[in-house]
Amino acid sequence: EREAAEHGALSGTGIVDVMNHIGRCVVSGNVRQTAEIAFGDPDADWFLDLKNYNVNPHRAEYGWTSNNSVFATLGMDYRGACSRIVQNGEPGFAWLQNMRNYGRMNGVPDHRDARAAGGNPCLEQTLESYEMCCLVETFPNRHDTLEDYLRTLKFAFLYAKTVTLGPTHWPRTNGVMQRNRRIGTSMSGVAQFLAGRGIEELREWCERGYDAIQAYDQRYSEWMAVPRSIKTTSIKPSGTVSLLAGATPGMHAPHSRHYIRRVRVGAHSSLLPPLRAAGYHIEPAQEDPERTVVVSFPVDVGEGVTPVSEQSFWEQLSLAAFLQRHWADNQVSCTVSFDPQHEGPQLPRALDFFQYQLKGVSFLPSLPTGSTAYPQMPYESITEAQYHRMLASIRPPSYRAVLAQLPE
Repeated sequence: EREAAEHGALSGTGIVDVMNHIGRCVVSGNVRQTAEIAFGDPDADWFLDLKNYNVNPHRAEYGWTSNNSVFATLGMDYRGACSRIVQNGEPGFAWLQNMRNYGRMNGVPDHRDARAAGGNPCLEQTLESYEMCCLVETFPNRHDTLEDYLRTLKFAFLYAKTVTLGPTHWPRTNGVMQRNRRIGTSMSGVAQFLAGRGIEELREWCERGYDAIQAYDQRYSEWMAVPRSIKTTSIKPSGTVSLLAGATPGMHAPHSRHYIRRVRVGAHSSLLPPLRAAGYHIEPAQEDPERTVVVSFPVDVGEGVTPVSEQSFWEQLSLAAFLQRHWADNQVSCTVSFDPQHEGPQLPRALDFFQYQLKGVSFLPSLPTGSTAYPQMPYESITEAQYHRMLASIRPPSYRAVLAQLPE
């Protein structure tokens, strides 16, 4: 930073500022989303403090547009980075050595990804420079049998492999994509699967599913006359896609069995009249009341699912390592919730152990019960009684009028 200032060059903070401003421009207009990640040196204080708004108050308006992770090295001292995590939840960690040397973290290095230079914004996908993601999501808990799930994997992987045939507008990206054919076949609803069937059955489905995907890749690659995929499986954090399937997102547990899921929608969206008529609570978004509204949906994830508030951060890290070993040859996107007062001091010691089992991880300090980081948060825990009261006030919406407006 100091050297850049002396020579009139753009500083590291300035570079991240530029990308964050671009991200903020992308989301303007309320019809687009943005996802960014910045990587930095674990010893660079300027990078570790990017989301310390006491140090960088000017970044509070746009710093939220990127995840910021350090390229961690095996055996490093994690204490400096962890002190920032306890304060504001960043940085995350990406172990480039593990990304390059391993598929699944099962103790057998294969060095197949030696050109890897980083990952996508949620770190479920190892990537080379100029490379793009190709992700597809599956829901094992929605299947009665392993055989049924293997059939789903067949079509999910075929779809994703077909997507790799399409060119982009950038020749350098095409060159990498055509060589790697990288795919991230993902699982969501892991918490629900564990609640209903247990971890040994999950291990079997992961192992059998992974083997099936390798067989499908060999068959489809020969059929399409393209290289086999450099890697094939991930655990993505998910979001809207898992909501549509009624599944918990990726490997993450819900905040509680019953909660409010808030979704931001354009104030002039054609989806709003049916939702209003069905009784859903709709209110202006505090950050953009003229152009955006917030719709509240009551959710019940079902019996037996252990909420994240009842899981230690050690348990969450262990599940991420389990999935990195038995399923994901790319990466497991994992945000570990932790109690900053009681578990925060343990973070460096935990990373000392799990640095050999993961390729990336991020942490989120939990808030005291009943408090919120900001108004209208996407998730808010509620009681069973509150859930039933909300449910009693709504009915299934009808979208016939919306569908009638669509072009044939």
